[in-house]
Amino acid sequence: MILRMIYSKTRLSDLVNLNHALCRLAHQIDWALLERHIVPYFSDLGAAALPVRLVAGLLYLEHAFKVSDERVVEQWLESPYWQYFCGETFFQHEFPCNPSSLTRWRQRLGEEGCEWLLTATIDAGLKSKLVKPSSLKRVVIDTTRSGEKHPLPNR
Repeated sequence: MILRMIYSKTRLSDLVNLNHALCRLAHQIDWALLERHIVPYFSDLGAAALPVRLVAGLLYLEHAFKVSDERVVEQWLESPYWQYFCGETFFQHEFPCNPSSLTRWRQRLGEEGCEWLLTATIDAGLKSKLVKPSSLKRVVIDTTRSGEKHPLPNR
């Protein structure tokens, strides 16, 4: 309980090593540009229910660490680095969203939106030298992927 109180009042920027790769990448990504590009995918629905940076960050982490929707949400809850990357100021003790929200975001963005999002994060990684060109030989984007517990129905 005491640690929870300390984490709740301590800024993540004071808790994490700002030289960590995810912290450096978080500062390289133009989050405002990402938001401007992604918001039109939700224009007929009004504002997106979840912050764009949170979901864009989770989708990037999911891809980078090759984890499921469920696992990315679980690891986000455990990692101050993942929370910092996704734009949190203070350590959070609740899940950021339901894992199925990530599936809905990918479906709404479609292949084009997901490709653009991945390209923007890769470009930031290349610019900051956190991503090596040799690691980009092959990238596969699955816009229909969902977690193990939330399979999509057959079409």
